Amino acid sequence: MIERKEYLDRLIAWKDKRVIKVITGIRRAGKSTLMELYKGYLTKNGIKASQILAINFEDYAFDALREPKALHEYITARLDGDKMTYVFLDEIQNVPEFERVVNSLFLHKNIDIYLTGSNAYFLSGELATLLSGRYVTIEMLPLSFAEYVSWTGDKTELPRKYREYIERGSFPYVTELGGKRKEIDEYLRGIYSTVVLKDIISRYHFPDPMQLESVLRFIFDSIGNLVSTKSIADTMTSSGRKIDVKTVERYLAAFVNGYIVYQAKRFDIKGKQNLKTLEKYYAVDIGMRAMLLGGKGADVGFILENVIYLELFRRGYSVFVGKVGTLEIDFVAQNAAGTEYYQVAATVRNPDTLKRELNPLLAVADHRPKYLLTLDDDPDSEYDGIRKINALDWLLERK
Repeated sequence: MIERKEYLDRLIAWKDKRVIKVITGIRRAGKSTLMELYKGYLTKNGIKASQILAINFEDYAFDALREPKALHEYITARLDGDKMTYVFLDEIQNVPEFERVVNSLFLHKNIDIYLTGSNAYFLSGELATLLSGRYVTIEMLPLSFAEYVSWTGDKTELPRKYREYIERGSFPYVTELGGKRKEIDEYLRGIYSTVVLKDIISRYHFPDPMQLESVLRFIFDSIGNLVSTKSIADTMTSSGRKIDVKTVERYLAAFVNGYIVYQAKRFDIKGKQNLKTLEKYYAVDIGMRAMLLGGKGADVGFILENVIYLELFRRGYSVFVGKVGTLEIDFVAQNAAGTEYYQVAATVRNPDTLKRELNPLLAVADHRPKYLLTLDDDPDSEYDGIRKINALDWLLERK
């Protein structure tokens, strides 16, 4: 079992606090495993087995508890007196009107509630209206590069391990498939089919699965490029697959709600405002992208950009595409501590390429941290306050 320390620490920080803990993310990202790790932490820190109540609604053994009243009675009958009871409800979206049960349980001061779900209905913006009590979300991604390297046992041969990471994908179970391409593709196809068919299409009642997949292929093939709903509709229509802008908008919203695609909006750095036109989209997993595109796809630089975007998001940043005049900065990363700027490139050993990548950062007048991340295995350097760092070291947080 791979230790997901970053997410485990977040759960520990919220332990016993009067909020519902909601663990979200794409299927098979490790949400159930995180619950197991957290239950192990509780046991090691003095919580008795009688104080831990866990139900996985994908387990047929709990099928009868999908009825809301039965679930409520089952849990309340097993409270351990005045002691805190830790209630884990895995894949809770399988319970009709689950929010009524959860809101009722939340009234008990001696219940600490943890939920997971991977259905587009559960993960959408409707969650705020469903849960009347306070809640926090912990959004899980598949394995980071640092977690993948940790699984290998040492930090040697990073370039080789990075190639494995982007070729095989980052879903935790892929590490158990021994690098077998056919088995990996079959596993990723299973996740993809479940997310698209069971979650997205069933939730939104889209009538044309082939058209929806065509849009997703377009997005996966366009990572790192600015796109608009109109450009997608026009491109697909010109290639003989007629589609209107509103349908594209609905598809993109469904992909984002299903956590199969992540969106980065544009941000005008000088005007300090979000821009309403053109966005970038990134795949939740590069291995799944390769599976869907059949090996076709963007170059090494765009794939690295996808990996860096997900890592910034994983580290708690809000991530935007920066606009400074006519120039573009790959990422404007913002959190409570401030703003950072990032350019990403596979290599900048060519002087013209280096100049092209530095210019957008040099055009920013403020003195906030600026980074150029590349796969070049060269000594770190600095250009007018811009730090050029090896991306793999940065991904391992060694810089």
